[in-house]
Amino acid sequence: MDRFLELLPDFWKAAGETLYMTTIALLMAGVLGTIIGVGLYVTRPGGLWPNRIVSGVISLLVNFFRPIPFVIFIAVLQPFTRLVIGTGIGINAGAFAIGIAASFAIGRIVEQHLVSVSPGVIEAARSMGAGPWRILFTVAIPEALGPLILGYTFVVVALIDMTAMAGAVGGGGLGAFALVYGFRQFEPIVMWAAIVLIVVFVHLLQTFGTWLARRIMRR
Repeated sequence: MDRFLELLPDFWKAAGETLYMTTIALLMAGVLGTIIGVGLYVTRPGGLWPNRIVSGVISLLVNFFRPIPFVIFIAVLQPFTRLVIGTGIGINAGAFAIGIAASFAIGRIVEQHLVSVSPGVIEAARSMGAGPWRILFTVAIPEALGPLILGYTFVVVALIDMTAMAGAVGGGGLGAFALVYGFRQFEPIVMWAAIVLIVVFVHLLQTFGTWLARRIMRR
């Protein structure tokens, strides 16, 4: 316990780094993943702008990168990470790698929930003269918004898990804190403190995401 009290400033610093990486990665993955998912949805056969070539290329990229284990993905992405942000280690590099990796998962989630929108609703909008852009932004996305929020919430939980793995390769955060000060120095209290705080973060985010999705789906 005395050792943990000594490390308390570092503990809260690591917690802040975890939240920072999660936030940056979520913003990055949210934008890129939504673009990928919408691209898959609108270019698929029967979509708003069907295009087999574009749809095939996007699907190929998603199917290629999404199954790569995250620890390996960080190593593979390091040259590109250095090119973009100037370094391959640290919390900024970790957030960048997490954002890129998560964008492919979000892309599939967005596509699946948009595809689940009732075709009858889309056809009704078309029969009323709505164009593709209007259907996308006033029908498809609003109809899928509740399930999309649940999907994003699931991804946020995965992002926190990724920050812990990023800590093992110099990414910082609670993962690095638990590994360096807990596991390697045989301090179980330190390690479990980091684990408990990660669980608290996940629980709060999951609870908020579920509440928000229910509010939207009740409208």
